[in-house]
Amino acid sequence: METGVPGKIAFVVKGYPRLSETFIAQEILALERRGFDIGIVSLRHPTEKDTHPIHDEISAAVLYLPEYLHREPRRVLKAWWWMRRHPRYPAALRIWLGDLRRDFTRNRFRRFGQALVLGHELPAGTTHIYAHFLHTPASTARYAARILGLPWSCSAHAVDIWTTPEWEKREKIEDCAWLVTCTAYNRDHLASHAPDGDRVEHLYHGLDFSRFPAPDREGGAGNGAGGRDGTDANDPVVLLCVGRAVEKKGLDILIEALARLAPSLHWRLLHIGGGALLPSLKRQARRLNIASRIDWLGPQPQQAVLARYRAADLFVLASRIARNGDRDGLPNVLLEAQSQGLACIATRLSAIPELIEDGVTGLLVTADDAKALAGALTTLITDTEQRARLAGAGMARVRERFSFDAGIERLAAKFAEGVRHPQQQAKSPCASPSTRP
Repeated sequence: METGVPGKIAFVVKGYPRLSETFIAQEILALERRGFDIGIVSLRHPTEKDTHPIHDEISAAVLYLPEYLHREPRRVLKAWWWMRRHPRYPAALRIWLGDLRRDFTRNRFRRFGQALVLGHELPAGTTHIYAHFLHTPASTARYAARILGLPWSCSAHAVDIWTTPEWEKREKIEDCAWLVTCTAYNRDHLASHAPDGDRVEHLYHGLDFSRFPAPDREGGAGNGAGGRDGTDANDPVVLLCVGRAVEKKGLDILIEALARLAPSLHWRLLHIGGGALLPSLKRQARRLNIASRIDWLGPQPQQAVLARYRAADLFVLASRIARNGDRDGLPNVLLEAQSQGLACIATRLSAIPELIEDGVTGLLVTADDAKALAGALTTLITDTEQRARLAGAGMARVRERFSFDAGIERLAAKFAEGVRHPQQQAKSPCASPSTRP
């Protein structure tokens, strides 16, 4: 029955707040400004001391679930004591046991325990549960929603799509009310697992251009024709890379490519981001005798990153498919860099060609090809006119086709439908008859 006013939506996320997931905060704030009542549910506590200004603008309360069940046993047992009495609990338990048989891991136990706590402590008036990421957050959201009889939905991105087993993707997509994903490449893959053509929808995250206004000088600090061209040792071309030091970002390939550049070219790489691979990458740079030309800046707040975009000459991201199948979808950093008139070099992978047209709005090379990457770097370090042309075309394209507004309006419409008809969707959770509560 239609309530006339949207109920509360519980956003289930991996961790909050996170510097690398500003797109989630951007989404929450935009929905709050459209009148939605949001509650944030985080599977983990924050690990970074810095936050973005956008986090201060969000009014939603945050519920932190037990990150490790053994650290809060009384809270977990209390939740189980109450949730086991729910008439839908046996059906949810059967779903979890079926998952556990195929994935007998500590993580699977943790997600069910977190789901019990979520169900027990869910704020009053919650009518919809929405998970960001199809892997662990969606598992917690699904189990809790099944017990409570609430509709749930999901936003899928990158690592969650490509590291989740096929059986699990299929069953979650069948069970949820709807799923959105941030690229056409992802949509085509996920739609092949869906029971109908309407279950999966493609919505670009896009950029909020009020937070990424056009730079004062078109083309950025060094992107204009006649700018830095690598010939002046006292004024090297500034290369920028923003991304976590993880396998799928291809930073080792970037370092190898930089080592292949002619000694006569003068450049400096700035890297922004944390990650477990930083020590090995620094060792690689020292072994290749280019360590003195790289600054490892670590994680940075948004305003600091914005300033780096505007001061750099060239942005480079060597995305690749990791050994576990993980890969980028459409990295937001490419949109951000192009919005600031920064020419970009990236790899021909996943949804990146949906943004960058090779030779028109940037340069694309084959993933894992250090030689090709070195060639593209040489071209745009030395050819300032081409760099300026690509920078201008990239900025025009991202501002024309990748605005945040279109996606958030569509998402708001889906939530309005879902939270105003909770009973209708709860009775039709897209599950098989044998598992329906």
